[in-house]
Amino acid sequence: LATHALPDVRYVLCSILRAGVPFHNGFLNYLDKAENAFISAYRKYVSKTEFDVHVEYISSPDLSDKTLILVDPMLASGLSFSLAFDALKAKGIPKYTHLCAIIASKEGVNYVRKFLNNEKNITLWVGVIDDELNDKSYIVPGLGDAGDLAYGKKKD
Repeated sequence: LATHALPDVRYVLCSILRAGVPFHNGFLNYLDKAENAFISAYRKYVSKTEFDVHVEYISSPDLSDKTLILVDPMLASGLSFSLAFDALKAKGIPKYTHLCAIIASKEGVNYVRKFLNNEKNITLWVGVIDDELNDKSYIVPGLGDAGDLAYGKKKD
């Protein structure tokens, strides 16, 4: 009979809707015992190039003393990650937090670092960092809108 040691970590995997769902599913392949959380964060344009990010929906278990893994495939401006993390703290303070993105911009990484400067036990994981954002704050070269790529264009 083989035995192995498992880490005594309670994970909560949270994706930022809607683009984060396919990324979330990939994490579940390895963290199949994780609790799940979901949060909406979307851009509301006030002009062709200026926008605010709105968080309207949170579904999460208690995060107290757990390891939160917040996933979104793109870290462009950094607003979604920062606002989502701030909103999730209403569900308890995680023992440790991992922010995970596939592609990030330098500007977004710098924004998140500055925003989370006073937070403890947070790690930012990104696959690649691209140089710039375009006038709509999409990562260049990037991939465009990750939600649109996964699910098709939104109808406004």
